[in-house]
Amino acid sequence: MFDNKRIAVLGAGKLGEALITGMLDAEVVSRKQFIATAAHKERLEQLRAKLDLETTLSNSEAVKKAHLVLLCVKPQTVEEVLRQIADDLTPNHIVISVAASVTTRFIEGIINKPVPVIRTMPNTPCFVKKGMTAITAGTYATPDHMGQARKIFDAIGRTLILDERHMDAVTGLSASGPAFVYIIIESFIEAGVKVGLTREAATQLAAQMVLGASSMVLETGEHPAKLKDIVTTPAGCTIDGILELEDGGLRVTLIKAVVRATQRAKELVNG
Repeated sequence: MFDNKRIAVLGAGKLGEALITGMLDAEVVSRKQFIATAAHKERLEQLRAKLDLETTLSNSEAVKKAHLVLLCVKPQTVEEVLRQIADDLTPNHIVISVAASVTTRFIEGIINKPVPVIRTMPNTPCFVKKGMTAITAGTYATPDHMGQARKIFDAIGRTLILDERHMDAVTGLSASGPAFVYIIIESFIEAGVKVGLTREAATQLAAQMVLGASSMVLETGEHPAKLKDIVTTPAGCTIDGILELEDGGLRVTLIKAVVRATQRAKELVNG
């Protein structure tokens, strides 16, 4: 799929590096196909030393050499970078953005050419190849273009194609969600310490438990409520714990957290 195609990673920070290493580990592309950019020479030196990639401070130079452009910059920087490269983009390029809240219409408006644009929303577990990425197509993106985007993000986790109207909700749920889960894991650890476990043991028990429970949902396809019922035996320990969670309003609090994060995503960038 990527034979003889060069890939420009603009703004190769942690996520950009994760995409590069994921594709390399999956043997989707070779090192020589990448050209990465960053705002500082020190970062480029790190990338060259660690991954043996071609690098440049010039986004324009990278785009001229590439077919596929991964836009990995912060949402507030997207417009500036797009204006730097707009003249260099052609309909033969594919632009794939990972910037939260930045719409395909906003990107297409700045480029002002029939260039295929794809918007994605990955999350930080991508760094350990356990990510979740939602993908949506812009006006000129074809199924083939979407297939190329999916191949990239499949290398660092799971992918899901959605209509763009859902992307802010994705930001609120799967992109912000890891932070909410870390708070839950941290709380489990504190609870373990409270009932007599060492912090090291509690950390391993809590983290693996969350990983295992998530895997049960994904791999069995069962509704979480049904899986919960399997654990909850009559007059057992679990039902007492569930009653405490319901009394504390955990369910409603988590729902409200996702709703608020989604609302904030809509406010970040006007597009």
